[in-house]
Amino acid sequence: MRRCLTALLIVVACASSDVAGRSRAVVTVSAAISLTDVLQEIGKAFQATTGIEVRFNFAGSNVLARQIIDGAPADVFVSADEAQMRLAESAGAIASDTKVDLIGNRLAVVMAREMQPPVDVKDLLRPEVKRIAIADPEAVPAGVYARRYLQTIGLWEQLRAKVVPVANVRAALTAADTGSAQAAIVYESDASVARSVKLALVISDANAPRILYPAAVTKASRNAAGARQFVTFLRGRIASDLFRKYKFIPLAENP
Repeated sequence: MRRCLTALLIVVACASSDVAGRSRAVVTVSAAISLTDVLQEIGKAFQATTGIEVRFNFAGSNVLARQIIDGAPADVFVSADEAQMRLAESAGAIASDTKVDLIGNRLAVVMAREMQPPVDVKDLLRPEVKRIAIADPEAVPAGVYARRYLQTIGLWEQLRAKVVPVANVRAALTAADTGSAQAAIVYESDASVARSVKLALVISDANAPRILYPAAVTKASRNAAGARQFVTFLRGRIASDLFRKYKFIPLAENP
C-alpha cells in the first residue's frame, strides 16, 4: 500500500511539473492587427520548431501600447509604427536592448471589384467613390500614415468629407469588403487577405510614407528567454519567407 501511495505521489508530482513546464513554455505577443494572418502562421512554425506556444493579442498599435504601459500581460510587442513603440519605451515598458526594426509595408487602395481602378490616388475624387474607409487618422498607425500622405500631396481637405474613420486597419478593410465603403486605404499586406475587394493601387511614389514595424521584448515579460527567442525567430528565414508571402518587407533577416 505504501509503495502504491509513493508511486501515486511521484506520478502527481511529475504531472504537476509537466503542467508548470507547459505554462512556462508560452510567449504572449501583443501585435498590430495588420499582422494577424502572418503571425498566426509564424506562431505555429515557432511552436513546431521550439515547443513554445505563442498566444496573440491583436489590436491597433495605439491600443496595445496603452495596454502594455498599464501592465497588461505581454512578452513581446510588435507595433505597426515607431511612435507607439517609442511611447511604450519611454514609459519604461520595453527592454530597449531587444528592440529591432522587423519589417516594412506599403499603403494601398482597395476598391469594389466592379469599380474602375484608379490610376493614382487623385482618382478617389471621382463622384462614384462616396466613402473611403481608413483607420482612425488621429491615433492608429495606418490611418496616421494615410492622412499624412494625403496631406503631403494636397488631397486631404478635398477627400475629408468622404473619409470614414474606423477602429483599425482591418476594420477599414472590412468596410470595403462588405460594401459599406467604395474604397479603403489599408496596407498592401491587408489587401492580400481581402475577400471581396481588389487591390487597386499600391502607394509607392516619392511621397509614400516609410512604414516600419518594430518588435521588442517587454520589461514585464514572464518568459523573457522565450520572448527573446521568438523575436530572433521573427528575423529568421522561415518567418521572413512568410512575411514575404503576405506582402511584408523583411528588413533584417538572420541566416
